Amino acid sequence: MLDILSLLDITFFLLAAMGALIGIIFGAIPGMTATMAVAVCLPLTYALGLHHGLALLLGLYVGGISGGMVPAVLLNIPGTPSSITTTFDGYPMAQKGEGERALRVSVVASVVGGLISAAILFLFAPLLAEFSIKFSYVEKFLIILLALTVIASMSRNMLVGIFSGVLGIWLSLIGTYSVSDGGNGHTRLMFDFLEPYLFEGFSLLPVLIGIFGIATILLEAEKGVKSGLAGKEINIGKGGGFSLGLFKGRLTNLVRSSFIGTFVGMLPGVGGSAASVLAYTQEKNLSRDSSEMGKGAPQGLIASESANNALTGGALIPLLSLGIPGDSTTAVLIGAFTLQGIQVGPLFIPENADTWYVMMTALVFANIVMFFLMFYAIKHIAKVVLVPKYILYPIIVMMCVVGAYAINYGIMFDVWTLLIFGVLGYLIQKVGLEVAPLIIGFILGGQAEVYFVKSLESFGTYSIFFTKSPIAVVLWLLIAASVTFSVVMGLKSRAKGRQEMTQ
Repeated sequence: MLDILSLLDITFFLLAAMGALIGIIFGAIPGMTATMAVAVCLPLTYALGLHHGLALLLGLYVGGISGGMVPAVLLNIPGTPSSITTTFDGYPMAQKGEGERALRVSVVASVVGGLISAAILFLFAPLLAEFSIKFSYVEKFLIILLALTVIASMSRNMLVGIFSGVLGIWLSLIGTYSVSDGGNGHTRLMFDFLEPYLFEGFSLLPVLIGIFGIATILLEAEKGVKSGLAGKEINIGKGGGFSLGLFKGRLTNLVRSSFIGTFVGMLPGVGGSAASVLAYTQEKNLSRDSSEMGKGAPQGLIASESANNALTGGALIPLLSLGIPGDSTTAVLIGAFTLQGIQVGPLFIPENADTWYVMMTALVFANIVMFFLMFYAIKHIAKVVLVPKYILYPIIVMMCVVGAYAINYGIMFDVWTLLIFGVLGYLIQKVGLEVAPLIIGFILGGQAEVYFVKSLESFGTYSIFFTKSPIAVVLWLLIAASVTFSVVMGLKSRAKGRQEMTQ
């Protein structure tokens, strides 16, 4: 215990607090996200060290997710994808002059959701890690396959999700097919002139910064030509009317939505928008006064924001116990561990107990800092939404380029990787492909290949993937269930579309 306390110096807490503040600013500016905040600041963690770096990144994560409520309430613009349902009741309240009240309700719901998810993470992740240590190569391969099918099934279109994931896997296989992985030691999937640069494949960190930094800038810059916040006014109103009594009789909604957000966060690549929509829908179905929802009802904000912020702890569960990122932001967090030479997965918690407790401390502290910053300084933070993007974008692009260049000690090809994947990230979103399946496929593709080849080397037959153990059977059933769910939902959506056309 004393060893852990020695790691929690004043710098640790200052970095977590600074991360929460910067994350709130990123989340509050429409178009900026928690993922982008973490990706842009990722190179800083190398100089900070693992524990101080994680304090900063987890602060950015919590602050970025929470900050999205500000434009959602005041401008009817979701600051992050997960705050879309916050607009349903937050903006009507702002129009009535109750913007500050709506934001304070949202902040309280957010901190409760974040702390509940942190408690579930602390209790559940070590158990799942202990269980998964016993997995053979077969079960590990099937876990990754399950993760990819879940991502695809939760996409707008299953085939698009599958294609995006396969594209990510293909990109991850570029480089040398190592002998230790069952390969021949030769380079593959590249032109000969690229061999000196791609001998070890694309570097993960420039890829992440390009996809979530440069691509986002390009997309938002394109929108800025057509629209913007010029002439917009923020109507924060007064804080009068807020009291904790608003939560009386709504604790069930608060706790239920927090659990929904945590559970959805555990599903790889599903994202916070699904969590908040599911929690909001459940409250609308179960609430006695659901007719008020969508017109400025506090219970709608409670459902949306508690589920939204509960995503943070939930998404860390598969990352730390299985090595599978729960969402795009935790995918970027893998880069922080990569910088420090640490591999997340079943052995992470037992072999890095100090880091595990440090992460839990940072997560809880960041939630508390987020609460005090947003609850007591919300009038000042709200002004961030009107910061001109022509000032922000050049600074962010510069940070991305410098970070990509410095991250591997000054390799110029990493800057080209940043630009290549920035443009690729922009194009795939323009043509309707999915970023989350692609990036998670890129991260997990190499591991999936190793586990697949090692399974065949060990047992010599493809049937082993179906007969190895009861766990393998359960995983196949879950894979079949996720695919079936996607097909059924797709058919229902088509049937609904045809019915609307006939009407």
